[in-house]
Amino acid sequence: MTSLKLSKIFLICSFTVASVNAQNVMITNSNSPNEPSIMMNPLNTDILVAGANLNNLYNSSDGGITWSEQTMTSTYGVWGDPAFDVDTDGNFYYFHLSNPASGNWIDRIVCQKSTDNGSNWSSGTYTGLNGNKAQDKQWSVIDRNNNNIYLTWTQFDDYGSNNPNDKSVILFSKSTDGAQTWSTPKKINIIDGDCVDEDNTVEGAVPAVGPNGEIYVAWAGPNGIVFNKSLDQGETWLNEEIAIDPMPTGWDYSIPGIYRGNGLPITKCDLSGGPNNGTIYVNWSDQRNGANDTDVWMSKSTDGGDTWSGPIRVNDDPAGKQQFFTWMDIDQTNGNLFFVFYDRRNYTDNKTDVYIAYSDDGGNTIVNKRISESPFNPNAGVFFGDYTNIVVHNNIVRPIWTRLDTFQLSVWTDVTPFSILSVEDGAAQQINNAIQYPNPASDMSYVSFKLHEESTVSLDLFDAQGRKVYTVMDNENKGYGKYIVPINLSEINLTNGSYFCKLTVNGISKTLKMIVIE
Repeated sequence: MTSLKLSKIFLICSFTVASVNAQNVMITNSNSPNEPSIMMNPLNTDILVAGANLNNLYNSSDGGITWSEQTMTSTYGVWGDPAFDVDTDGNFYYFHLSNPASGNWIDRIVCQKSTDNGSNWSSGTYTGLNGNKAQDKQWSVIDRNNNNIYLTWTQFDDYGSNNPNDKSVILFSKSTDGAQTWSTPKKINIIDGDCVDEDNTVEGAVPAVGPNGEIYVAWAGPNGIVFNKSLDQGETWLNEEIAIDPMPTGWDYSIPGIYRGNGLPITKCDLSGGPNNGTIYVNWSDQRNGANDTDVWMSKSTDGGDTWSGPIRVNDDPAGKQQFFTWMDIDQTNGNLFFVFYDRRNYTDNKTDVYIAYSDDGGNTIVNKRISESPFNPNAGVFFGDYTNIVVHNNIVRPIWTRLDTFQLSVWTDVTPFSILSVEDGAAQQINNAIQYPNPASDMSYVSFKLHEESTVSLDLFDAQGRKVYTVMDNENKGYGKYIVPINLSEINLTNGSYFCKLTVNGISKTLKMIVIE
């Protein structure tokens, strides 16, 4: 821990009494950003790269607390659908649509590479160029055993066409040399879709890698959500698609206040080595329960995608509210599942919150948590994008989402330590009498609380990444009465920044959000 002069250190603390123990960070409100994506470097979870339509890119080196911005350019143009990946050497890859000066709009999928944590980027390589056909909605995965990059997307014969002879297909391409070159795209779907960009179009191909190098992909289209896989690094695929879910109302739906909505699937595979290692998960949303009751769903397979569970509802509210634009990730250090989505369970109008859901038992139990500190009210006249995103590693959780305030679009993340975020709902109300004073404090700070029975008490300080930096009380037994616990700031070497103070009484916790300033 870095030493700091403490002659003028102030500790500003506020107990979070509501059910939202969140620390939201606005990444930007410049250039009308939407449809964001985010990626973390597992070698250093403080390093994050994010992006938003059309050509906005953001960098953080402190775990998402502060961000820098840059406008991306490429030899082949930059036209949105940002998606990011990172290899085992810490190189980042930025995939996006094209708009070349000589060529056709979205006529290829472009990949730009950064070897310096996203500060500088190559001009790009590409795959998928096929005359004037449109290449759209790409996503990637990297096999961490060999750094092979696998990429899947939708090709439209003629984007938006109603001609029944025009088809949409799912394509696959790979790079085995760090995105210098790409294999000839291979069609991996059996049942084609139309080109309308609605329910009967095949879209949502997000690849995942299995524990033995298998490649798994699910997408949505005229037959609902279907699945294919390759056991030889993408050279061959099943000649028959496996059905996951009929998605009875399709993937294209309407949400009040949203320009357009979709429930396209996301595929992930547990590589943690834990009890659910090898389990494949597919996450999506649909309106099978009615146009006013969009829900977030998950299905899983424990046999390599040959068979699938019935749909598991991720949002845990009563029926009748809207949950939409979901994304998921798996913490590959422990197999925990994380989901992010927009949620209107708390309102009767279009006001919208952002929720995280997580599961530590393979989806058997799922906990929902509101993470947005305040709701927002989207407007159908402003394009909001088609998805959110989330990345997780070693219990560092970084979601990303768009919000709209009075026609102003902005992109946000949340940097709340998971140890704080996962505190049980209602815990704060159990010890509401706890306070901290004075505010601000100079050399000394005090936490006051009252116990109604003999209790075990802990008081710990955490930094913004969830790392414990100081223990004030460690499971001390205290009897009935009022307590005032001093915190000697002169003995704590904290750098400037945001911190959390967690008071735990008999296993029930309450969190202080605090800032250390000089």
